[in-house]
Parts: sequence; C-alpha cells; structure tokens
Amino acid sequence: MSTRRLTVAQALIAFLAAQHTERDGHTRRLVNACWGIFGHGNVAGIGQALLESGPTAMPYLQGRNEQAMVHAAVGYARQCDRLATQAVTTSIGPGATNLVTGAALATINRLPVLLLPGDTFATRPADPVLQQLEVPYAGDVSVNDALRPVSRYFDRVTRPEALIPAALAAMRVLTDPAETGAVTLALPQDVQAEAYDWPEEFLAARVWHVRRPAPDPAALAEAAEAVRRARRPLLVAGGGVHHSEAEDALRALADATGIPVASTQAGKGSLRHDHVADVGGVGHTGTAAANDLARAADLVIGVGTRYSDFTTASSTLFADPAVRFVNLNIASFDGHKLAALPLLGDARAGLEALTAALAGHRVPTAYEAEYAAGKRRWERVVERAYAAPDAAARPTQTQVIGALDAVVGDDDVVINAAGSLPGDLHKLWRARSRRQYHLEYGYSCMGYEIPAAIGVRLAAPDRPVWALVGDGTYLMLPTELVTAVQEGVDINVVLIQNHGYASISGLSDAVGGERFGTAYRYRAADGSFTGPPLPVDLAANAASLGARVLRAATVGELRAALATARETAGPTCVYVETETADTVSSAPGTHAWWDVPVAETATRPAAASAREEYDRRATARRHHL
Repeated sequence: MSTRRLTVAQALIAFLAAQHTERDGHTRRLVNACWGIFGHGNVAGIGQALLESGPTAMPYLQGRNEQAMVHAAVGYARQCDRLATQAVTTSIGPGATNLVTGAALATINRLPVLLLPGDTFATRPADPVLQQLEVPYAGDVSVNDALRPVSRYFDRVTRPEALIPAALAAMRVLTDPAETGAVTLALPQDVQAEAYDWPEEFLAARVWHVRRPAPDPAALAEAAEAVRRARRPLLVAGGGVHHSEAEDALRALADATGIPVASTQAGKGSLRHDHVADVGGVGHTGTAAANDLARAADLVIGVGTRYSDFTTASSTLFADPAVRFVNLNIASFDGHKLAALPLLGDARAGLEALTAALAGHRVPTAYEAEYAAGKRRWERVVERAYAAPDAAARPTQTQVIGALDAVVGDDDVVINAAGSLPGDLHKLWRARSRRQYHLEYGYSCMGYEIPAAIGVRLAAPDRPVWALVGDGTYLMLPTELVTAVQEGVDINVVLIQNHGYASISGLSDAVGGERFGTAYRYRAADGSFTGPPLPVDLAANAASLGARVLRAATVGELRAALATARETAGPTCVYVETETADTVSSAPGTHAWWDVPVAETATRPAAASAREEYDRRATARRHHL
C-alpha cells in the first residue's frame, strides 16, 4: 500500500483540500479556506501545515475574533446552499471556547462549519499546561468539551491513525442535509505535530453526493389528499427551500394551485415579494396578511421549517380548531412537529412530486381574491412605513430600510441577525431574489452581521453585500472590519445609532420591565440610566478600523450615502442616527404574540398590568395533537 509521511496536521489539510460535494451533477470543493488565529495550541501544527501546503491547497484567512471567524464561515456556507463551507482553527484555551457561540449558531441554523481547535497534550508531558482546564474527577476533559452539545459531530483525535475515521465522519455530517451543523475535531497540540505514514487512498480526491430523497409514495398520496380536502391551505416556506434550491419548484406549485405562501425569517425570498401568492412573513414578526390567513387555515404545509416560537407565535397562531399540518422536511425530527403528517424528503423533490400529485387542483377563487386583497392592503402599510416626505428630517428606522430598498438591485444581499431590525425587515423587506434576504434568526446572535457579510462576499464576489447593524450589535463584534480591510473584501455596513438596546427596550416596556437597563446613557442621580446619551462616536471607531465612513444626518443624505456606498470599492460604512432606544421603531405593530413570561407577583403597576395582559394572551396557547 502506497503511503505518504506527514504530520497529523499536514495530513488533515491535504485531506480537506481533496474533499468535494456533488448535487445535480455539479461538483465543487467542500472546504474552501481555513480561518485562523494562532497560539501555542495550533501554531506548530495546523499553522505550519497551512504554511507548507500553500494558498492553492488551502487558502488561509486571518481573523480577529474566533467567534467572528465561525460567523464568516457560516455566512459563506449559507450563500453556497450548504454545499461548501470553511474551516476555523484556534489555539487551546480562550481561543477554543470563543468558538462555542458560533458553533451553536451553525448547529441551530443547520449550517455546516468545520472547527479545528487545538487541545491540551494527549501524552501529558506536563500537567497542567498553559490554559489547561483541570478537572479533578476526569483526566480526559478539556475546555473543548464545551463544544460537544453545540456540535453535530465531535471527536478528539488523540492518536494519528484516529484521524482517518474522524475526518471521514466529519465530512459525512458536513454534507448530510438532515444532520449538518458544526463539526468539531479537537486536535491535541502534540498529536498535530506527530508524523505518520498515511495511505494515499485517504488523501485522494473524494466526492460526497448530497442526496435529494423523494418522499414516500404513500405519504405523498396522503398529503395530496389532505391538500385537496382543505378549504383554506397555507404553505409556510422555511430555510430548507433555499438550501435545497427549491424556489422554482415552490413557484410552480403556487402557480398551479393558488396556495398562498408565507415565509419564516430563514425562508423569506422563497417567492419574490411581487408574486401574487407571496403574503409575506409569518408569525410574531409577520405581516397582517400572512397571519390572518394562518389563524383561519385548516391545513398548514410546512416546507423546510423547524417551527420556532416566532413562527407559531408561541403556539397561538394556527387557531382553527381543526387545523392539521403536512411537513415536507428532510429531517424526521422536524417533519413530525405539530403532530404533522411527515412528508420526509428533499424540499425540491418533494414540491415537484406534490405538484404532480395535485394536477388539476386549485384553491377556490374567493380564497385567492381574499389573500390578494390582504396582500394589497399590506403593501400600502409598507409604503407608509418607507415614506419619508421630508428629506431634511432625521430618518426613522423603517425609512432607513426604505432608503436601502430603493438602492439595492436584485442581486444584492442584505444581512441582519438581532435587535429590532429583524422584525422590521421580516414585515417590510421586499425580497427580490432567492439569496437577497439573509437573516440569522435561529440564534439571533448579536455580532453576526459583519463577519457573515465577509463570508457571503467571499462566496459571491460579484454580489453587493450589506450588513445592517445597530449600535448594540456593532459594539459586540466590530473587529472583522479590520479583516475586510486587510483582504479587500467589498462589504457595506449600515450602522444605525439609536443609543441602546432598542429591541429589548420595547420588549421590556411591554412586559412591565419599564425599559430597565436598555439605554446607552449616563447614570442619573437616582442610579438609573436616564441621563444624556453617551458621547460614543461609532463612525469614528469604524474609520479607525480602516473602513471608509459616510455620515448621514438626514433622509436625503442617507439616500445619497447608500448610493455612493454601493458604487464604492472596499469596506464602506454608512452611519446614521435614528430614534433613541426608548422610542424603538416606527414599524407597524406585531400581529401575533410572543410568549415572554411576566412576573406573577409585583409591586410596580407596569408589571402588574403586563401580567394581566400576559394571562389573557396565554389562554390561546395550544398543543397540536
């Protein structure tokens, strides 16, 4: 048997460079680059291997924060429809534990990313070594074990030959559409540098076929019959529609049957906003048009959705006593939710099969007219929210979104994750292409936007990319602006200053918290944060990190700045000040509930009143059995 003598780290990099995915006859490289920050736990192992392999075999990307590196890789993977991703290497200790948040985000959102944290010595020549966690009851535990619950696959490679099954298992999970998420291979620093004679077959090019399983014929027939019997069906498009590239199949089903389509945060853009069947976002941050249909639906067809509490309005939205569910999902776990008829299979294959099974069927004309009228009413709501009659006025947050809507083209990508922006965008944004709307709302992680924008731009260098961030999110993780500058990655950051945690401020007010601890202000004499706003200049901070900064004080200046940013090469930040945290947003109110428990006993009137409202709302919760 032919072998090649390499270190474990060198063999791993050579192995990764030879892995590919294939779907629908299209083959592409699986791991396209490796992000890294080096320390004593990986500099002489993975670091040396990356240096020796060269940028063609495995391009190296230098990050500033380990969590941010995972976000960038996740953004890349999502833009690539989960068919390609990037790796992330760190040292042991804090570098490794900084991966945990990013790993949770990847796994919750079902997005592949490969994590390669260094680990303490397998041979234990010194115990403890620098940054080692000592666990008195176990000698084989390190900080990397914190990654176990947030990884879809975890292994610690304590012997060179153990890399072979571990690496193959890692690729299996990364490429499995039902199982994918964060994959962690913990690499003890001594093992990384140890040499071994590797079989050439292990290092040879390998192609992983990404399957498109069709649903079971009997289940398909049952699902089609359920649709035919339904008077008021509603289809809920989740992120699986995008991951499967099933948008054309969804549009064909909607065109053929007239079934209206609502979307989750991850599924928005499955239909263009101007398609007659698209009724907008569904759930707590959804549109009135979609939520009115959801309340009266007698059949809900979920496609590629995991039914989060925002989608179901904390189990209060689907209110028809006789409502039933059909769930088309590649994951059995998600397919069985809400006591649904599980239609297990690939979203595109399943939609095509369902369309064929429904040949000749169409919803009643009166139902189509009803949701078309609701769609028109909501469009007028959007127009009012976007309208900015006074170009010299300071913009509201929804006017910022409206100004961006007027600038972007069909190919632009808009990225957001946390704060009050996700709710405004889900209600108002007019998605024009399948990957334009990029909301990370599975983990809703502050700090995701800027590094994810880098990942998206690396995956799609010809598409303008916008990261929408509030001041709270920006202060969490601005560091990858330096990476964008260093690599010349052309991203646009829209930085909205509203002096606090605006989203939670509004929620706090609604649940009797009286906006406690949510404003970025000086302390007043009574100890509360009610003094003047802090004199923080985030635009100057972005400029100090190397970005070009355009300040916009008015609606007119904002429109001009956004247009300039779109045509400007290199990282550009558009800075605009809107409302303060105690006025939140000018977006239309929510049309569905979200269950955030309120204090059952309280002396302050605001909390007592909020509890009364909570008890009233909670009566609508139900289990779908």
